[in-house]
Amino acid sequence: MKKARHKKILSLINEYNIDRQEVLLDYLNNEGFKVTQATVSRDIKELNLVKIVSSNGEYKYAQNTIVQDTKATFTRFDYIFSESIKSVDYAMNTVVIKCHTAMAQAACEMFDSLYWDGVVGTLAGENTIFIVVRTEEKARALCEKLKQYIK
Repeated sequence: MKKARHKKILSLINEYNIDRQEVLLDYLNNEGFKVTQATVSRDIKELNLVKIVSSNGEYKYAQNTIVQDTKATFTRFDYIFSESIKSVDYAMNTVVIKCHTAMAQAACEMFDSLYWDGVVGTLAGENTIFIVVRTEEKARALCEKLKQYIK
């Protein structure tokens, strides 16, 4: 059922400009998927959906095209992260991202909007983001993944 629902969600966001979870919930219910808002929220996170600006200038859900270990199609995340960060490093299970002044909170918000394996939480200041992950190995892997966004 979950696989079919995920497939339907991807189909719906490609066909319609869906900008809110409630709208997606209505579409799913009309298609025979009896789900709650909490389920839709989890599905959005699991499918790595992000909001982008559509051709008419309004926001809509779209599939995030960031694929592990590859440079992918330009997304909002790509833009904000590549314009914001100066360096990425880690110490034990903490990843530290240095950003241009006043950019850390925007970059952190974009980071938080996606699912990252092993991430426990984030904290952003004016020009620094701290990311706590479960293990040093996951910190190293995340650090390497994020370094691709440094200009």
